[in-house]
Amino acid sequence: MDWQPDEQGLQQVLQLLKDSQSPNTATQRIVQDKLKQLNQFPDFNNYLIFVLTRLKSEDEPTRSLSGLILKNNVKAHYQSFPQPVAEFIKQECLNNIGDASSLIRATIGILITTIASKGELQMWPELLPQLCNLLNSEDYNTCEGAFGALQKICEDSAELLDSDALNRPLNIMIPKFLQFFKHCSPKIRSHAIACVNQFIMERAQALMDNIDTFIEHLFALAVDEDPEVRKNVCRALVMLLEVRIDRLIPHMHSIIQYMLQRTQDSDENVALEACEFWLTLAEQPICKDVLSSHLVQLIPILVNGMKYSEIDIILLKGDVEEDEAIPDSDQDIKPRFHKSRTVTLQHEEERLQDDEDGEDEDDDDDTLSDWNLRKCSAAALDVLANVFRDDLLPHLLPLLKGLLFHPEWVIKESGILVLGAIAEGCMQGMVPYLPELIPHLIQCLSDKKALVRSIACWTLSRYAHWVVSQPPDMYLKPLMTELLKRILDSNKRVQEAACSAFATLEEEACTELVPYLSFILDTLVFAFGKYQHKNLLILYDAIGTLADSVGHHLNQPEYIQKLMPPLIQKWNELKDEDKDLFPLLECLSSVATALQSGFLPYCEPVYQRCVTLVQKTLAQAMMYSQHPDQYEAPDKDFMIVALDLLSGLAEGLGCHVEQLVARSNIMTLLFQCMQDTMPEVRQSSFALLGDLTKACFMHVKPCIAEFMPILGTNLNPEFISVCNNATWAIGEICMQMGAEMQPYVQMVLNNLVEIINRPNTPKTLLENTAITIGRLGYVCPQEVASMLQQFIRPWCTSLRNIRDNEEKDSAFRGICMMIGVNPGGVVQDFIFFCDAVASWVSPKDDLRDMFYKILHGFKDQVGEENWQQFSEQFPPLLKERLAAFYGV
Repeated sequence: MDWQPDEQGLQQVLQLLKDSQSPNTATQRIVQDKLKQLNQFPDFNNYLIFVLTRLKSEDEPTRSLSGLILKNNVKAHYQSFPQPVAEFIKQECLNNIGDASSLIRATIGILITTIASKGELQMWPELLPQLCNLLNSEDYNTCEGAFGALQKICEDSAELLDSDALNRPLNIMIPKFLQFFKHCSPKIRSHAIACVNQFIMERAQALMDNIDTFIEHLFALAVDEDPEVRKNVCRALVMLLEVRIDRLIPHMHSIIQYMLQRTQDSDENVALEACEFWLTLAEQPICKDVLSSHLVQLIPILVNGMKYSEIDIILLKGDVEEDEAIPDSDQDIKPRFHKSRTVTLQHEEERLQDDEDGEDEDDDDDTLSDWNLRKCSAAALDVLANVFRDDLLPHLLPLLKGLLFHPEWVIKESGILVLGAIAEGCMQGMVPYLPELIPHLIQCLSDKKALVRSIACWTLSRYAHWVVSQPPDMYLKPLMTELLKRILDSNKRVQEAACSAFATLEEEACTELVPYLSFILDTLVFAFGKYQHKNLLILYDAIGTLADSVGHHLNQPEYIQKLMPPLIQKWNELKDEDKDLFPLLECLSSVATALQSGFLPYCEPVYQRCVTLVQKTLAQAMMYSQHPDQYEAPDKDFMIVALDLLSGLAEGLGCHVEQLVARSNIMTLLFQCMQDTMPEVRQSSFALLGDLTKACFMHVKPCIAEFMPILGTNLNPEFISVCNNATWAIGEICMQMGAEMQPYVQMVLNNLVEIINRPNTPKTLLENTAITIGRLGYVCPQEVASMLQQFIRPWCTSLRNIRDNEEKDSAFRGICMMIGVNPGGVVQDFIFFCDAVASWVSPKDDLRDMFYKILHGFKDQVGEENWQQFSEQFPPLLKERLAAFYGV
């Protein structure tokens, strides 16, 4: 007997569905409560499926909504549905997948895949065979409904379908789908390709067995009249390029020709899918060989795709020039993630460029629907510039001239974007043109269109490195002057682009900016009063980067007078719960480190608040762990950022931080933070511990017995940054403890030796580990020297590239003392020791003496003849340096 609804119950459910479409929030609340009540009745879900599949008298949105509420119930508690209810729902779905309405078919499809993904594919063995059977139906709706459901199942359960758990249904399904590539309905063809596409990246065996048929069928659909079909064909080819390039290589020439056409497709979604092909091809080793002869066609197409489309300009309000007075809405502001502090050493080779933001193509218009043809074309040009380098320029330069000086702003704007996109890959070849181009770009900074001004900011920032390498009056000064004007632009997008570009310029120029500090600060401080919410956050970053770049040069009364009052005013305005504290705290951390003693007048309230933030977060975490149902989990970023600012204060103020520490419970809090479950909290705690150890050890020393075991347990290279900072802190503690370190050596030494010998350990961690082993040996040579042979070789190789500095000095003294205790430990790897010694440019005199004694001692020990043989293995440069500095 089939289930039938009770008329009164049905009316109640229908009323509920009508109410839930009301925009009124009060009504919505009542609906939610009512849903909770009705969910107590096991057959409520029967009513929902009944409305969806049988109640044809109702309007489609109401029926569909009934199905979506049912889907949410299935998601939340399908396990507790009574057997008859579950069976009824499954039966109804399969019987009605061919509903006349495409909305209802789609809703039933969603419901089916939701049930299937609740572990029900195994429990519903007839599902896949029945859906595949329904594909053969003469009735279009049934075939389309079944395919829609199958496509959703393939999307949600791809891995399971290709597993033994279900006896590999793909062996039947894939050949079946392939038959439908030739179906007369474009919607069905599109479903069929989309289903197969789900299995390409997985390299499903059933697909690999049919790969040639698949590719043949794709080629047959290449010029399909339906855009959705063309889009799925392009998507398939892009994935095959990654997974089965071997099958595409024989046809590569025609595939490239096809993609060149599709990248210009009249449907933007097809063009975007096709444009991804160039991004993927650029990562393949064969890119240069197969693409060289096509660049002449491809480059103009990509360049053409880099223009704003009309819809982009409407979305970007490209005709609104002045919007600085309009407040930002919350969704304009992307969440920021704080990057916790990591302790690193300075290297011999000059400051390498941080490529953290290598892919910053989207700095120019991030509020747009995030990925579009313009961005994809720009990204493709960027990666191709990195593959072909200057060979790209003959195809580009003739176009560029026409674009950059074009009277239409949209075309001129795209030319400036092109110039920025190739900056990294074609820098060498662009150098001869820059003396003419940079002044033109600086002129574009005052263009009457805001979108031209903002892209000019970005492109100029991509050439900042070259600008800074020229005499400052040539380009740096005019660029800086104009960028500072743009920071005060009346358009918010331009303000944002200018601030970001200025931060890049600061990183490149460093102390070159010192002569202009007064002028720079006036502008940045003026912007404080002008900016809306979103750009303020970027302004903090520009100020922090300035402080990092000019360092102690900022510590002048006149500069402090300009900069600190507005920062402190913002600091006072923000509540402890406000996420805007993150960028402000990061900024203050850089400022405190740069100002050093100049920050003293401001340090007390800043210090106190950081301690409060840590305390509040710890308290909230405690409450949450005891009563998770009553309290919310805290946002630990508040604590992490506060710990990092405390590190900045300790580093900047040095011994002056002592009184602040004395009057607070920071050591107790630190003890808790060091044991937090979240790695980033521990990472920042150890950085702070190291900084406090250097600044005011008297407050750290009483806690050492409790802290050392925690530091020892955190020497776990699974968490690279935690391990790195713990290692560094141990090294700093050694230097303060001296011989009193002896009881703790065994807690940490084995882990450190293990880390320094691990393959693939990141360079920073290796360096810090070597320094700390050296420092342990410096204060407790007897304890560490016995293990010399186990670490001397990686120790020498990891420290040879570090610049001469205090840390390197103490570590090398340690190694010399250990060699004194256990000379045999170094014999087998003596050549590495020689090489490490030669890496010193100017060691202090007493350290040079230590080196001299060890080198001559070894030479005397083995005798002149053996030494000659031994030193034959040295590279010529090493030989020269040792002879010149140490006479061996």
